[in-house]
Amino acid sequence: MGFQLTIDCADPDRLVSFWAATLGYRAQDPPEGHVTWRDFYVSVGVPAEELGDGDCADRIVDPAGAGPAIWFQIVPERKTLKNRLHLDVLVGGGRSVGVAVRRQRVDAEVERLVRLGATVLSKHDGDTDGQYGVTLADPEGNEFCVA
Repeated sequence: MGFQLTIDCADPDRLVSFWAATLGYRAQDPPEGHVTWRDFYVSVGVPAEELGDGDCADRIVDPAGAGPAIWFQIVPERKTLKNRLHLDVLVGGGRSVGVAVRRQRVDAEVERLVRLGATVLSKHDGDTDGQYGVTLADPEGNEFCVA
């Protein structure tokens, strides 16, 4: 049994670009026999007015095949509350790495992600317990953590 993560959104193209760059993923190729995802969706009966502009690239995959696929599903409603599920981007190295090194790695990744369109929401600097992480929002406001 396989699985994919599905993230509701308004603009899949924007999130495909952001999350592919964030996770080291790539946009998933359309099914065989179709030049674009738009061609595929039209061929299975999705009305053109539901597809918006562009080629409808709405999925990313791990090039190594190790991580789950992620589908960015268009929904009409906007995000209004905190996510019930979020992604953690783990770059610090875990507790076996000193907190100063983890802080440096996390901060460098946060700077990169902000350049890609993320927004910093809060920092979690547990001086007493050695934790360090930053909560960000992707370009549509979905929360995720870098630790």
